[in-house]
Amino acid sequence: MNVPSNLKYSNDHEWVRVEGDIAYVGITDYAQSQLGDIVFVDVTTTGETLAQNEVFGSIEAVKTVSDAFLPVSGEIIEFNEMLNDAPETVNKDPYGEGWMVKVKMSNPAELDSLLDAEGYKAIIA
Repeated sequence: MNVPSNLKYSNDHEWVRVEGDIAYVGITDYAQSQLGDIVFVDVTTTGETLAQNEVFGSIEAVKTVSDAFLPVSGEIIEFNEMLNDAPETVNKDPYGEGWMVKVKMSNPAELDSLLDAEGYKAIIA
């Protein structure tokens, strides 16, 4: 299972990559493997400010629909539009082109409450 060491992780299987005060958010390799073939990513919260752990969207796979939770509070400033035409990108490249939203963080200190790679590996082991 791929768990990059440069990211932070939530217990709900989202990852965060920080660039300045912007956080890229997606689901982990483990999460996409559990969901199976992803057929639709629905994010209707662009432009909204959400609290940490609020639902920012949903991920529809062939057999299930799963909520996606925001690991850090902030304003959803962008949805990865590529996922409209190619939701399977989340399966193929969950940590790269399969990112879901960009968030302007309102409280970067929340990153300290997230797991590092070793902590995340421990909960999926």
